[in-house]
Amino acid sequence: MKKMLIVFLVITGLFVIMQSFIYYSSSSIEKHAYKVLKEYDDFEVRQYETALFSSVVLSDSTYEESSNKGFRVLAGYIFGGNDTGEKIAMTSPVAMEIGDSTKMSFMVPSGYTEENLPKPNNNKIFFEKKEGSVMAAIRFGGWANDERIEEYKQKLIALLQKEGIAHSDKFMYLGYNPPYAVVNRLNEVVVELKNWVGSPN
Repeated sequence: MKKMLIVFLVITGLFVIMQSFIYYSSSSIEKHAYKVLKEYDDFEVRQYETALFSSVVLSDSTYEESSNKGFRVLAGYIFGGNDTGEKIAMTSPVAMEIGDSTKMSFMVPSGYTEENLPKPNNNKIFFEKKEGSVMAAIRFGGWANDERIEEYKQKLIALLQKEGIAHSDKFMYLGYNPPYAVVNRLNEVVVELKNWVGSPN
């Protein structure tokens, strides 16, 4: 019994150390910059900066079907799957537009332009510049799936309607954690706002 307790404590200690390392490593990753314009009780409005993204479009129409496939394609590119074999730093969050098809995007680290980025070996990958925009964002923890993403999308729609804030129909899921992170997971659903000038209330 004593040996089992020791083994349990050792395994628990290693797990805590590993998750702490993952958390602090993830916190140092470059993130898509934004400024919070207004905080509400359950969501916030943000001004995102213009950024360049590497993207891939998949025929799958659900998070479960496309998340691993898209990640493998884009991760392959930044881990050296390009014409120079260059490794490019990971950024956060991973963005997904889910509809009849799915588009996954990684933000390109600052310092790169489309002209000096290495060419992907996979011709499905393309680059796109996204202009700065005003977005509403709602957060949730734990593991994402299609049901939870849809749940928080509907919550965000209801909250925006309550505040009288007009929005587009272009929703995105944002994931901030690597698959092997178990604790402190952060997910968001965001949508671009139409002519936002502040709450009418």
